Amino acid sequence: MPNSVAAFDCGSNSTRLLIASSDGRTLTREMHITRLSEGVDATGALTNDAMTRTLGVLTNYRRTCDDAGVERGLLVATSAVRDASNGAEFLARAHEVTRVEARVLTGTEEAALSLAGASADLEVSALPTMIVDVGGGSTEMASELDGEILSYSMQLGCVRVTERALGHGVVTPERDAATRAMITSELDRAFLAVPAFTSLVGDVRVVGLAGTVATLAQLDAGLTVYDREVVHHRVLSLATVRLWRDLLAGEPLEVRLAHPGMVPGREDVLAAGLYVLAEIMARFGVDQVLTSESDILDGIVLTLQ
Repeated sequence: MPNSVAAFDCGSNSTRLLIASSDGRTLTREMHITRLSEGVDATGALTNDAMTRTLGVLTNYRRTCDDAGVERGLLVATSAVRDASNGAEFLARAHEVTRVEARVLTGTEEAALSLAGASADLEVSALPTMIVDVGGGSTEMASELDGEILSYSMQLGCVRVTERALGHGVVTPERDAATRAMITSELDRAFLAVPAFTSLVGDVRVVGLAGTVATLAQLDAGLTVYDREVVHHRVLSLATVRLWRDLLAGEPLEVRLAHPGMVPGREDVLAAGLYVLAEIMARFGVDQVLTSESDILDGIVLTLQ
């Protein structure tokens, strides 16, 4: 379609594409789990296998764009590429296969784009809105207060927390304690860096983005087939987040994967993402989170129009 644009998101756990028309209508939205951040936390570099997986998906996305007549677009990379010593190499190869501008976002830029994308179709609320984007390598929190964007990017993501603290499979008490300590430390750091976060405690609408929250919504609904209408703007209680966190933490991977709604490729990291989400909700004194399938991709599209 003439004048349509494409947004590519190379996240730590998934690689995604959004093609939108000139008036902002979604034409194509795709997601593949590529685990780009695999091993980055331990080695400081992207592995060849992870780059190959991700570049293969990007190559297919470019074909989709060609079929749709898309020429303009933007590719963004986030935590995994930010943290990797060979991130520039990956970015150059990503630019080569997608033929669009490719750049690494700072945590602040990532949070601002996610906030813009998620806010576009939200109902007006008397409460300030804060987005929580639990990614693979980092978690962004962002809110607009008195015309100023407050944001912070925590070194907490479902892949990073799994690799560093929670581990794979059934969670032991020792790993549970290590995970909670890791998250508490990062939240303390966030509140020190952004003191205005304190003013949001008990007085904020939390909107959850990305794969951790979307998969939880699918599990909560018992969906065997993804349905955006069911997942988008679904309300999830803190009790539900904790219930699924504890249930998954006590199960081996094959049992987790059997739950209706579980996305293959997330069964080993979802519990870690729910630990992060639950602790953020508790710290901000909220008992529910509103899910959003509109996110950073939609924010990128807004900048291209």
